[in-house]
Amino acid sequence: MKRLGWVLLILCGNQVIAAEQKIETVEVEGRRINLVGEAVSASEGIVGQQEISLRPLLRTGEVLELVPGMVVTQHSGTGKANQYFLRGFNLDHGTDFATSVDGMPVNMRTHGHGQGYSDLNFLIPEVVSQLAYKKGAYYADVGDFSGAGGAQISTTSSLEQGLLELTLGEDNFYRVLAMNSLKIAGGTTTVAVEGNRYDGPWSDIEEDLDKINVFLKHAIPLEDGQLSFTMMAYDNSWNSADQIPSRAVDQGIIDELGSIDKTVGGESSRYSLNANLELGNWIGSAYVIDYDLNLWSNFTYFLDDETNGDQFEQVDNRTIYGGQLAYLLEGALAGRTMSNKFGGDLRVDDINEVGLYRSQARQRLGAIRSDQVTESSIGLYWENRITWTDSLRSVLGARYDYYDFDVDDKTGINVNSIDLSGNGGTSDDSISSVKASLIYTFSNEWEGYISAGQGFHSNDARGTTIRLDPTDGSVIDSVNPLVRSLGYEVGTRGFISDRINTSISLWTLELDSELLFVGDAGNTEPSRASERNGIELTGYYHFTDQISLDIEYAYTNSKFTESAPEGNKIPGAIKNVFQAGLNADFSSGWFGSLRVRHFGERPLVEDGSVKSDDSTIWNLRAGYRMTNWVFKADVLNLSDSDDHDIDYFYASRLASEPAGVATDDIHYHVIEPRTVRFSMGYKF
Repeated sequence: MKRLGWVLLILCGNQVIAAEQKIETVEVEGRRINLVGEAVSASEGIVGQQEISLRPLLRTGEVLELVPGMVVTQHSGTGKANQYFLRGFNLDHGTDFATSVDGMPVNMRTHGHGQGYSDLNFLIPEVVSQLAYKKGAYYADVGDFSGAGGAQISTTSSLEQGLLELTLGEDNFYRVLAMNSLKIAGGTTTVAVEGNRYDGPWSDIEEDLDKINVFLKHAIPLEDGQLSFTMMAYDNSWNSADQIPSRAVDQGIIDELGSIDKTVGGESSRYSLNANLELGNWIGSAYVIDYDLNLWSNFTYFLDDETNGDQFEQVDNRTIYGGQLAYLLEGALAGRTMSNKFGGDLRVDDINEVGLYRSQARQRLGAIRSDQVTESSIGLYWENRITWTDSLRSVLGARYDYYDFDVDDKTGINVNSIDLSGNGGTSDDSISSVKASLIYTFSNEWEGYISAGQGFHSNDARGTTIRLDPTDGSVIDSVNPLVRSLGYEVGTRGFISDRINTSISLWTLELDSELLFVGDAGNTEPSRASERNGIELTGYYHFTDQISLDIEYAYTNSKFTESAPEGNKIPGAIKNVFQAGLNADFSSGWFGSLRVRHFGERPLVEDGSVKSDDSTIWNLRAGYRMTNWVFKADVLNLSDSDDHDIDYFYASRLASEPAGVATDDIHYHVIEPRTVRFSMGYKF
């Protein structure tokens, strides 16, 4: 924490300056915003900082659980990207759900660990001003990873007050947060710094999480908009408690908080600069991101290498350049109000290395595969909105995306004595998408939607040029660079008396190729075409301005549409999700939230013969605000449930088991036991 000292000194030293100058505050009320007359579908919404601040969070990525029906879990260490579930998808670490922060993509394509890898650990939750989610593929401005939808996170441009906060918790949890806004250089500069240490509840390792985040944003008001520049820095290291085999616990080899390989973990960093401009009908952004990851994992233990073990290291080192530009043209058609939005986005992933190595105790034994990749894409879109009558409006969108892949093998002859020089090469692909919604307004309080749209996700660039399997040298087929999805939805939304915000949607999503988790590789691979359909219900009721209740339920039926002897169920496809929360924020200073999340059982194999258990977790936050002081307590996993965060079914081998024998087993990561954290904050 010593490296925080200079920043804390600057923030505290500017206390007088901040107190003497008025800081502009933008208030976002989230669920209480009336989207009747504005929304494209029943499956989009907005969440504000007030709602985020009331929610107890075990991990940063859980901010995405503010998306109705989304479940955020973890199967490894705290520093690794979370595991996401939505609309019947095991999204792994982000595939088929597009996430961005201030216009910067979070999803990493052609990533060392998994396609679409979305690590939100670089985000400080307190600087989030708004989370806007759009489920489904009905939005022209969302491109790659758009099948299940996306979330656009915006950070604050100013703070009403500065804050110094210290959080202490069980298992050596320490978190320091300092944030403040200052009027300088013709605008408002907001600074936030977060430092976090955590050892975790594990019985045979210390997680030794060591994370630091820095956020610096300068926003300049313009006559008809705003210009902002943001710098974000993130550095983290940790040890992992990965998923464990059920039989190891049953046999007493380890307990549920134990580990088979005690040397796995990771190191990651992310540094970014971005600029955002809103000027009249123009909106644009540009960014550059420098990203590194070294991740050590071991999911099969001693199955492939009975002497050294199956640990592997995944490497990702890249720089990302890109931006977006859009223009809104307002006009009329035959006397009807009409707008046309024209936009485009550009992204270049300059990947110095994306690699996979065999390792033992984090020491490399040899390269399985290592590549240098340049992946470039450009997307163009058009969205037309027409108000035909006082009750009827339409939204029509079209999108075109072009991708270019350039893969250069860096391995040569790998650790398996296979020459991989032929796996390099170039590839390209393009895809066009059409989206449309028809919206009927029944009254000032109710609106109905019919929506349809095409989306897509990109596949790993290495898969588009591959010729030889790096494990055994066999000839294999390359994958399609871009995979189509098609979704339909019928829904309705109600916003009644500023107290009730509710929606219901019936939806279907078809995907040309599924991405599934592969246990022995710790990665995902393309599979068969699939179809999902479901229903989602949300209800937010404000009893008073100070007390509210939110209830969300999602049901999904998922299946492969191409029959196969092993069965047509999709492993990891979630069927039932229920979330609810009772929230209070009193003018007397007291505030809090009691939340429950139920995560239903899931098939773990295609014939459904093996299933995960369901899980239920309760979280509680209670706090009190004074003039300058804020005190709060979080009780995470209130009921001390020993349910599982996640389950997989695959073959592995323990060191004590017979040579050459693979055992199919459920491998799981237990929910962290009940833990209590106390925070004390000073506002200035």
